Amino acid sequence: MTTSIGRRTFHLVAPGNLLLWLIAAFHMLLLAALFAALLTARPATAADEACTGRNLMAELRQNDPARYAEALKEADATPNGKGIFWKIEKPGIRPSWLLGSMHVTDPRVLALPPRAQAAHDAADTIIIESDEILDERKATAALLARPELTMFTDGTTIDKLLSPEDYQRLEAGLKQRGIPLGAVSRMRPWMISSAVALPACEIARKAKGVKFLDQKIAADAAAEGKTVKGLETLAEQIQAMADLPVEFHMKSLIETLELGDKMNDVVETMTDLYLSGDIGMTMPMLKTVTPEDEGDTSDYAAFEQRVILDRNKVMAERAAPILDGGNVFMAVGALHLPGEQGVVELLRKQGFTVTAVN
Repeated sequence: MTTSIGRRTFHLVAPGNLLLWLIAAFHMLLLAALFAALLTARPATAADEACTGRNLMAELRQNDPARYAEALKEADATPNGKGIFWKIEKPGIRPSWLLGSMHVTDPRVLALPPRAQAAHDAADTIIIESDEILDERKATAALLARPELTMFTDGTTIDKLLSPEDYQRLEAGLKQRGIPLGAVSRMRPWMISSAVALPACEIARKAKGVKFLDQKIAADAAAEGKTVKGLETLAEQIQAMADLPVEFHMKSLIETLELGDKMNDVVETMTDLYLSGDIGMTMPMLKTVTPEDEGDTSDYAAFEQRVILDRNKVMAERAAPILDGGNVFMAVGALHLPGEQGVVELLRKQGFTVTAVN
């Protein structure tokens, strides 16, 4: 499959490494969570809210035990890959708490584990990725403040970047989600991908005003008079995405369309892993249930560095002085926590003892 940008034509690889980006972006960017509700044009119905995904890992364990065992081995080797709730300690200050979140409205995710809820309720300060999500008008203003990061400002429209066939597929895919193509024709491909990648049930709940987990945590804290602090601005999140080449985003947009209803299954599987605390299994699962990419892995490596690892460092550095005050409840995307360069390990390097809480 090929598409063109300007006078350049490039090959769109088969779904593989870029699919990991799609799911990671869905769970790692507050902006994507906000954007879906802003785009939805039609009223949500009860039928829309019914999620239809199935657990792919359960099927894999039954149908291909060898591949399942490989994924399990990789997950077990991931540092700090078990658990979504952590205790943060340092001598001389009150303990703080760290929750790995999902930027979704799923009722199962919104119901915090009892110990996490108690820690939230007792905390003096709440940390989230961006406090701008407390005010959707402020969040929208952040989108509009840097139009060149989210929109084509040179007259380019998405139809100039896609083949007629892919353009029709995009139009049909958006129509299924109640998003008029005209509303997004000048948007950069990653903005469109972030909306298309969401299951219909997630879009429907957001359109009805249901808060995603991070929003709910922050809103509940603000209502109780607690201090709410953000670690990033939404503009910084936008910049991270905009720093990646447009070719990369075009590939991911096409792969989003090709994924179709399978997104429901992948998101359901990720949710099950999250609820069980098996965060380290997330990336091995995605590699296992998606086709192999025979091309190079530089695209995903660039995404991982700019959107995950760079932001992990920023989060840990900005959180440290707040955590030094003690009695903090911190919530950031769960995929930021594991790994040698994850937030858990980075906080340890700053002198904190960070321990998983069952």
